[in-house]
Amino acid sequence: MVKISRRAFLISGLAVGGGLMLGFALWPAHKLKLQAGEGETVVSALLKIDEDGAITIVVPQAEMGQGVYTSLPMLLADELEADWDSVRVEAAPVDSIYSNTALITTVLEESEMLPAMLESIGLALVNKVVPLIGLQATGGSTSIRNWYQPYRLAGAAAKEMLVEAAAQRWGVDAGECSAASGVVSHAASGRRAGYGELAGAAALIDPPGSPTLKDPTDFTLIGKPVQRLDIPAKVNGSAEFGIDVRLPGMSWAALHRADGPGRPLVSYDARAAEAMPGVQAVVAGEDYVAVVADSYWRAKKAAAAITAVFADNDTAVLDSVALAEQYAQALDAGEAREYTDDGDVDEVMEMLTRADRPADGTSFGRVVEAEYSVPYLAHACMEPMNATAWLHDGVCEIWIPTQASSLVRDAVANLLDIDKDAVTVHTTLLGGGFGRRAEPDVALQAVAIARAAGRPVQLIWSREEDIRHDVFRPMAVARLTGVLDDTGLPMALTSRSVSQSVTGSYLDRNMPGISLHKIDPTSVDGLASTPYAIENRRVEHVLQMLDMPVGNWRSVGHSFNAFFAESFIDEMAAAAGIDPLDYRRRMLGDQPRDLAVLDLLEAKAGAPLKGEGRGRGFALHHSFGSIVAEAVEVSVRDNRLSVDKVTCVIDCGDVVNPDTVEAQMESGIIYALTAALMGEVALESGAIRESNFHDYRMVHMAQAPVIETHIIRSGEKLGGVGEPATPPLAPALVNAIYAATGRRIRALPLDRQGMALA
Repeated sequence: MVKISRRAFLISGLAVGGGLMLGFALWPAHKLKLQAGEGETVVSALLKIDEDGAITIVVPQAEMGQGVYTSLPMLLADELEADWDSVRVEAAPVDSIYSNTALITTVLEESEMLPAMLESIGLALVNKVVPLIGLQATGGSTSIRNWYQPYRLAGAAAKEMLVEAAAQRWGVDAGECSAASGVVSHAASGRRAGYGELAGAAALIDPPGSPTLKDPTDFTLIGKPVQRLDIPAKVNGSAEFGIDVRLPGMSWAALHRADGPGRPLVSYDARAAEAMPGVQAVVAGEDYVAVVADSYWRAKKAAAAITAVFADNDTAVLDSVALAEQYAQALDAGEAREYTDDGDVDEVMEMLTRADRPADGTSFGRVVEAEYSVPYLAHACMEPMNATAWLHDGVCEIWIPTQASSLVRDAVANLLDIDKDAVTVHTTLLGGGFGRRAEPDVALQAVAIARAAGRPVQLIWSREEDIRHDVFRPMAVARLTGVLDDTGLPMALTSRSVSQSVTGSYLDRNMPGISLHKIDPTSVDGLASTPYAIENRRVEHVLQMLDMPVGNWRSVGHSFNAFFAESFIDEMAAAAGIDPLDYRRRMLGDQPRDLAVLDLLEAKAGAPLKGEGRGRGFALHHSFGSIVAEAVEVSVRDNRLSVDKVTCVIDCGDVVNPDTVEAQMESGIIYALTAALMGEVALESGAIRESNFHDYRMVHMAQAPVIETHIIRSGEKLGGVGEPATPPLAPALVNAIYAATGRRIRALPLDRQGMALA
């Protein structure tokens, strides 16, 4: 690596909420954690070039199937004029320069809750939240939104540095040179030099303060369907997920735990396990007993031979039936926080009691009310939770499929009481994330076990542990009330919901001292803000404080609030006798992007289909900066359901890789369909009833519908694509069932309502 005293590196700093680009910061080489391999030159914090011309693009975002190992490199490679066949990807080290600022700013911006949050947390914002700008994490559908401009600038800057290096070598003006396909050329003399030849000299040149970006009409990669860089290795088996890590002298660990969360270990007897072949150590933790052995199978068998007693606590009294009663009472009489209060809802409600209201025969003043409910859900990532830890020479290395590498580093450093720089996090590929892998719990267990065992250890959770010790999507209920005017449209709409706080629970576990239970935008995401024009509107939420760990689940609050909101839109449309698509159009008013999405959806899916056992239902939802509408087509015979087709339209502004957008729509739809059809985590006296895929079931390939995706390239501000397809699916599905059968389903999953898959 070229050692220089003054270097400028492009760093992350695109704060979407304020539109602030921190731009280029000076970073001495000795402070940069990115290391060059043999023959490589570090050109910037996002780029390395090998002497043979290979381009390594550094990605700080976790690749969990969403395609960031392709989409982000496309941005840099296009501006760099790189040969795409020479592009490689490397996971970034943990460093504050790789901060995902948008993960914080877009949450505040899109929730419209910044003033209330400032009021709520006061000085904590200054002392605690602002330093989190250094958070290196993947979530909130923010990867492209955070890094779109920095990656383009990094590519453009590097290209200008390479051109300048060639011009200096040839003694010509840089304006006489051009770059294409990884080569700089001087047309007048016919001289050419590859990027690999020029990288060393280019690295000594200060980057331009304002590199020239391409006009979008000149893009060669951005906006085009590009084959993903991670697919070949995943097909041939060479890709390394967390569970694939192998270290010299490594052992494996398996756990013995309670059958539900939050139950500390009281006592255990491991004599039978210690006598089994291959067992090397038994390690007790706060709520587990771990067995370390020379293979995972041996560790797992020995862990099962342990007898242990776990304490009862508040979690142990939790029961799904009792919780349903508790939530119903809270819905009626619980103390609520008001998140939205537009117009004068009370005036409308008072008007309904007046004697001079219009006589029967007009729809004016008609009240529509409905209650909805959803259960706890697990994440069920296909790769179970795992981490590999090695403590040696005063440092700790950990290999982990994580969405929050900086959080893992900080948590491990705190556990071991060592400096953060003594912890190295190697982020592997993730076999699914969905928000679950934003937690450091498995990393902390692996490190504690490896420290006690005195050797490198790979900890793997069984599927049963993965489901029973998840951080679950919250159970939630809601009551929506609409008052229709004489056109059938809502003149007033109220929603009152009950759930735990995802943000509050997450922060309690991972960032103690920041409390956001009482003011959590995720609890009302999809309810507090809406594209529909409703003059009088109130949104309330009743917080439940329970010892049931809840966390980020794909699309977070949108995943259940869209079910409440868009199911109710259909109910009001039916009460008004108006076609559900036309009803939405009338409510949208002057919202051209939403109207364009609905129009395209109808053109591609067809008009509403109703009756005789076949139905088509619709839903429209805003989340993560994107607009998604879906149409679901079903067939129902004797309560046996076939989901035949899902048509999806998305407007996410600009598009980097349409192939990835389409894949994420399909992924989000299948994930949501599984949850709507069969997803439930039920509690029985504190124990989780479900344990594996036989009773926490997935949609099989033979049951999956045809999925058709259409992308509107509106050119508007970038939106996310990893999560927005999930929220509209459940309401569109139940709306389709109503169209087919006339039956309203207001509680999920469908199989608990007697609706079985055909």
